[in-house]
Amino acid sequence: MRFKTVTSPHVLQDAGVGQVMRRVLYAMLPGIAALTWFFGWGILVNLVLATTVALLAETAMLAARGKPILLHLGDSSAVVTAWLLAVALPPLAPWWLTVVGVLSAIVLAKHLYGGLGYNPFNPAMVGYVVLLISFPREMSTWLVPHGLDQSQAMTFWETLQVMFNSEWPARFAADALTGATPLDVLRTKLGLGLTVTEIRNSPVFGIVSGHGWEWATSGFLVGGLWLIYTRAADWRIPAGMLGGLAVIATVFYVVDPVRYAPPWFHLWSGAAIFGAFFIATDPVTASATPRGRLIYGAGIGILVYIIRGFGGYPDGVAFSVLLMNIAAPTIDLYTQPRVFGARRG
Repeated sequence: MRFKTVTSPHVLQDAGVGQVMRRVLYAMLPGIAALTWFFGWGILVNLVLATTVALLAETAMLAARGKPILLHLGDSSAVVTAWLLAVALPPLAPWWLTVVGVLSAIVLAKHLYGGLGYNPFNPAMVGYVVLLISFPREMSTWLVPHGLDQSQAMTFWETLQVMFNSEWPARFAADALTGATPLDVLRTKLGLGLTVTEIRNSPVFGIVSGHGWEWATSGFLVGGLWLIYTRAADWRIPAGMLGGLAVIATVFYVVDPVRYAPPWFHLWSGAAIFGAFFIATDPVTASATPRGRLIYGAGIGILVYIIRGFGGYPDGVAFSVLLMNIAAPTIDLYTQPRVFGARRG
């Protein structure tokens, strides 16, 4: 006897989708606090703007599709998408960049596929990739972290002037405040013939990765572990992703430590840890079987390293997640449990 099974996400615990989504938002707060401290008010402006646009777009699409608006807005999935995209954007991203990214995520990647539970690709990563491919200059202009020297930080009003009017404050030069990310620096200087040791002696680097970045990454690690503890996310995907990244990074580092960065640098740089706990674990687009989740995560980790080391972009989390989203149904097909010697039909 067969029963009709609704599409994912399937929440196998005593919590609804809305509660799980809100736990994701709570878990992001330590990392967001660290990002705000080191990179300024722009992080919070991005979050507010992205959330507002996401809720408006979600409302418009639900109305156009004849769906109950308040019911679907209450699941907080649109807010999660907005936050995942917002923290990945440069702190002084122009306002229109955030708007384009959020609309691409909510309208194109989510609702045009049927809404929550039907989208095959992670909406936040679709929005991010659209921006990265279309506006590479705006997406690569990051602030230099100011850390304890708050005299180098912009005020809230100065931040708004830059983001909405493209007017830099007279007391700052744009070149003095903006710079490449640690992964960008590593990639560029390796191309100039410098060794990893020489590059990592640069002031932009901290203890294990980029100054300021490592604290934000540690904040997201704390939040991610809390998600695992509360069972809002499955440990297998982060373990697979970080394990896959660590293994391949270790192999290359052991073979040639002059040209390849150590594994701990890769784990704490870019969006590796953030992606492992908050992006790859999306219950709709990830693999659904226990063994499949390990394979799915490991695939993302390996692809991240390949793109970072040999591809055209310094960080490959978004592309890796989307590529493995494509592979997730096939992984599930070959890893679902057998019943009496046959696969479940």
